[in-house]
Amino acid sequence: MRRFAGFIILLIALGTWHEAPRAAPGTRHEARTSRRPISELDLLQFVWLADLQMSPDGQQIAMARVTVDRERDGYTSQIWVVPSNGSSPPRPLTSGKRDTMPRWSADGARLAFLRAIDKDGQTDPPQVYMLDLAGGEARPLTRQSEGVSTFTWSPDAKWLAVTSAVVPTMPVEPGRPKASDVRVITRATFRADGAGYRNGARRSRVFLVPVSDGATPQAGRPLAGVRIAEADPAFAPDGATLYFTARDVEETDFSPPKTLVFAALVSGGEPRQIARIDGSVDDLVPSPDGRTLAFQGGANDTPVRSYTQPDLFVLSTADGTVRNLTTAYDFDIGAGLTGDQRAPHAADGARPMWTPDGSSLLAVAAAQGRANIIRVRVADASIAPVTSGDHEVQSFSASRDGSTLASLAATPTNIGDVFVGTPGVGGSSVELKRITSVNQALFDQLEVPAPEQFWFTSFDGRKVQGWFVTPPGFDRTKKYPLILQIHGGPHSAYGYTFTHEFLAQAARGYVVAYVNPRGSTSYGADFGNVIQYHYPGDDYTDLMRAVDDLLSRGFVDRDRLGVTGGSGGGLLTNWIIGHTDRFHAAVSQRSIADWEAWWYAADFTLFQPSWFRKTPWQDRADYAARSPITYADDIHTPLMLVDGDADYRTPPTAGGEAMFRALKLRHVPVVMVRVPNEGHELSRSGQPWHRIDRLRHIANWFDKWLQGKSMPEYDAP
Repeated sequence: MRRFAGFIILLIALGTWHEAPRAAPGTRHEARTSRRPISELDLLQFVWLADLQMSPDGQQIAMARVTVDRERDGYTSQIWVVPSNGSSPPRPLTSGKRDTMPRWSADGARLAFLRAIDKDGQTDPPQVYMLDLAGGEARPLTRQSEGVSTFTWSPDAKWLAVTSAVVPTMPVEPGRPKASDVRVITRATFRADGAGYRNGARRSRVFLVPVSDGATPQAGRPLAGVRIAEADPAFAPDGATLYFTARDVEETDFSPPKTLVFAALVSGGEPRQIARIDGSVDDLVPSPDGRTLAFQGGANDTPVRSYTQPDLFVLSTADGTVRNLTTAYDFDIGAGLTGDQRAPHAADGARPMWTPDGSSLLAVAAAQGRANIIRVRVADASIAPVTSGDHEVQSFSASRDGSTLASLAATPTNIGDVFVGTPGVGGSSVELKRITSVNQALFDQLEVPAPEQFWFTSFDGRKVQGWFVTPPGFDRTKKYPLILQIHGGPHSAYGYTFTHEFLAQAARGYVVAYVNPRGSTSYGADFGNVIQYHYPGDDYTDLMRAVDDLLSRGFVDRDRLGVTGGSGGGLLTNWIIGHTDRFHAAVSQRSIADWEAWWYAADFTLFQPSWFRKTPWQDRADYAARSPITYADDIHTPLMLVDGDADYRTPPTAGGEAMFRALKLRHVPVVMVRVPNEGHELSRSGQPWHRIDRLRHIANWFDKWLQGKSMPEYDAP
């Protein structure tokens, strides 16, 4: 039985979702008739918001605002603020190019944030800067040699607790121009996608930094003692104690994670261990009276399971006892949905929050393709919705007295905006009003269709949820080509959030379907784990049942079916075309083709029996039976393979390159698209023009094979 969990969304169980005032009716009609289909290039104009932080008095909301930096082919981010009553539009508060993670001091007089500065073509590690809201320029507070990853204010605003790396300095030998760049690798997990090779001597530590009025930034004081992977600092309400977490062992590849929770006196001394958690711990949040710590996390199961469902817990600071508040709530606490338009390189900020009286916790929970805010009573673990609706709450925050709540929500037709409301009587529901429309000028020009939801019954009686988006001028009496989209993970979920890729493909004349087959999150622990040791397998059958359901509706052309997906979705794409010829074109992105090759090359290990019961050399038959490359002789579908050259999560050698060589030998139409300097997050946070190129290549491949358009660049010489 699961023991830890988490997630959430936005709108209202009993309330109403209001929008800010829009254009007059006549103007709206005129704009609607002149709208154009969305395109890949519109990504260059998108505005993303992230990490909402309401001021203690509830008057203002700070957030990270991210836009495309066209000159650098990257992204720029600043801190913006908006009045919580929506009386004026958002305005910039900082002027840096890489400003993120806004955090108010307890008195609301100052705002700290992370800033990374470009220098000589390189970006320095981020440091904490502080802005006095009475006036003046932002000034640096920290001088950590490896930068700051996270930070938090003390209640009296005299200290910052920051998380930073420590890397021992190696002396340079006399006569040598620089220190050796030869790597000596001793750990099984030695590199990470997006971060590169790991330094074995690098340690994450928590530092205390005094907040002074001087102009000189300071290096922090590390907490006494030596621990492994210190993280997640949180001050007690009285400011005298700092809580934080650490790991129990250096390498976590060989057994499920165990987390140590410590209490350190700010005045100094050796921290005291108060708990040892059999599982993962994220987002420590002390209660108003300081007697309890709340956290989101996942409890270890015996035997090991493929999917650990996240829960909401409370921990006594007196005796270290832990209680799972959501053990009977079979959805995902602190989780989100799969889309391609969260703010690149900015935090989400969806950590749990105590109500002012300490009786309840607010948290985000994902359930059946939605993410909303729920309220969990500590005394009896009862759960009530705070928001509801077809959307994804990505971030939320509240005033100190709990009278005002703000949330950042995305829908299938809105990248994300800020909504504000006042909790109702008893605090059971919130009436939310939209106070920003950051992409309105662009979206008033675009035709952005809403998806249609459908449910179907699979072979074993399980209900499976899906959606489809239709092209402009859709007519149910006509037949259209179909693109089936498959999410990765495999433990993730599509749902009511914005996905540019689906809309851009629909704009080209396709019905685009996306489905949450078994193994997906937000449908319960059993639904997520049923694919353990059977992946891919029955999830493939779910996807084929989805196609059958759509064909039965009469508007899909069975002779023009396409399929695509990334990561786990790329694996399933490779698998599908080796088991059926019903698809007439396929695009497999950052995929796996050979499980054995991937086991040895991925940036994380499968030393524990979560996906396979044994190692490759102990059971080669199982790895081969579940590897798409085994069925290469049965593939006849034209295939495009899209991979990033720097992808360490699904290295191309174990995926795209293997499929490419096999199909070239068999003279099946195949092309490989390689994107330089991009890792596994290409579709979500890659360079803007690389993201556009990727979308165009995928669409062009389907246009070639499903719509008969000439694409000579894909023809073999």
